[in-house]
Amino acid sequence: MSILVYQLYRWFKNTKALQVVIGIGFLVLLYFVTKNLDLFMTSWILQELGTVLFVLIIVIFQSEIRQALYRVSLLRNLFGRQASASRLDLMGLSRAIFALAAERTGAIIVFQRREPLDEYLLHGVPLDSLVSAQLIATIFKDGTLLHDGAVVIRDDRITQASCHLPLSANSELPQHYGTRHRAGLGLSERSDAAVVIVSEERGEVTLALAGELEKIDTPEHLSGKLHTLLMPPDQEVVRVSLRKKIFSNLRPKLITLFLVLVSWLIITAQQGGILTVSAPIKFHNLPDDLVLVKSSPEEVEVQAKVFSKLIPSPKQLDIVADLDLAKIQEGTNRMTIKSEALQLPLGVVVTGINPSVIRVTAEKKARKTLRVKVITRGRPPAGARLRRVKADPPAVTVEGPALALSQLDSVATEEIDLSGVRQSVELERGLIQPAPQVNFLRDEPVKVRLTISGR
Repeated sequence: MSILVYQLYRWFKNTKALQVVIGIGFLVLLYFVTKNLDLFMTSWILQELGTVLFVLIIVIFQSEIRQALYRVSLLRNLFGRQASASRLDLMGLSRAIFALAAERTGAIIVFQRREPLDEYLLHGVPLDSLVSAQLIATIFKDGTLLHDGAVVIRDDRITQASCHLPLSANSELPQHYGTRHRAGLGLSERSDAAVVIVSEERGEVTLALAGELEKIDTPEHLSGKLHTLLMPPDQEVVRVSLRKKIFSNLRPKLITLFLVLVSWLIITAQQGGILTVSAPIKFHNLPDDLVLVKSSPEEVEVQAKVFSKLIPSPKQLDIVADLDLAKIQEGTNRMTIKSEALQLPLGVVVTGINPSVIRVTAEKKARKTLRVKVITRGRPPAGARLRRVKADPPAVTVEGPALALSQLDSVATEEIDLSGVRQSVELERGLIQPAPQVNFLRDEPVKVRLTISGR
């Protein structure tokens, strides 16, 4: 965790992403302080804010998150752009850049390395030409159509000109650096590109790399830098001792280790005990030709261990055992409930399930047409006589277990009270489900026609 957090710090230091993360960390600390001091309203507001904070982070920092995922991807070396030996005349290009600086001609030259830059380049004019000192001088000459913006060099060719780059949000950048330097620094903060910036006001050459600006004094210095950055790793290996790797940039490493250690102590020092929670059982993927008749038992007891009091107790959650019935067969089946069937939050681990095996009974699904039987109660009033009872439709189709359907020959309607019926009338009554597993294909009311006559 320390290595991961430190690497994220290196990628996003001096950016708005790191500043927002620090702000979020302060809010989290404030939440625990107010909660321990029983400041109910403040802690409640911070807790409600935390429920939407994760979504806001994804929406606001989707570009930074995509960049971080790309950098940690192990497959980018297989499917990404493979570096090849550079054929650029770096010394000639460096002399041309310093010639622009001597003439006080502003310029931005972007050297794409391993990471793609297309999502950061806006309004560029596509080109496909070899890199030469004369072409660079012509593009950035004041008055030409392409002089305003950046030139992009990829695979030893100029691919775009007059590109607009994302500006840096670094508040610590000195005031004498203008928009050109903020644009070059902003691209270097978001990618591994090397950006050479020529200042129009001061005639200086600056290299922006990994969110840092470095002043370049001579063409030889710039050529050496570009040679190191653009050469493939397998052609030039810089040997760095293990001691230097460990002790370089020591202060942020120690701070990172301290913060991760404190977080680990907070989480692990407050481990909860083992709790028993009743979890109902539900099923999915039942084959179309089967009907689920019975499951025994209908719920199980789950023993869960909570690794931190920061995580809500499982007793406050709706824990359900969801079983897959795709491979179930007709008859009684024994199914084992595994921990994968339980949906639990992070930090909660299942230590036991009782019982771990349940019985599920399934029967073949069948259809049958049953006669509609009208149920009546009482008698018509004095002077009236019930002549005929007719149901429309006279029969309905039901679906359910074959064994249950074999014992049925009719389906009853809801009861009709005849004591208030003085004349012929047509009523609507619903059908009563004959068995729990038996369902109507069309669950519609039945029209009952009552014919009444005088005595």
